[in-house]
Amino acid sequence: MSTVRDNPALHSFELDADGVIAFSEYRHKAGVVTFIHTEVPESLGGKGVGSQLARGALDLVRARGEKVIAKCPFIAAFIKKHAEYQDLLAEPL
Repeated sequence: MSTVRDNPALHSFELDADGVIAFSEYRHKAGVVTFIHTEVPESLGGKGVGSQLARGALDLVRARGEKVIAKCPFIAAFIKKHAEYQDLLAEPL
């Protein structure tokens, strides 16, 4: 699998896995990334692709010194399960 990349033109973090793209759409405003929707193609289900995408996207946000609002249920659940990302939250889940 490849690494997660930011695609600012499409407002999404993307992960290419087996030639298929998993993505997490976001809005970006004043140092805050609001995750709104995450999609992992069915063919990639159960392979940890969603978790890899979430981890990579959150690591990119952290590296830029930004905060997160988790409107996307998948990203919110990932952050709840992984305490190491809870400091990124701009508002409580």
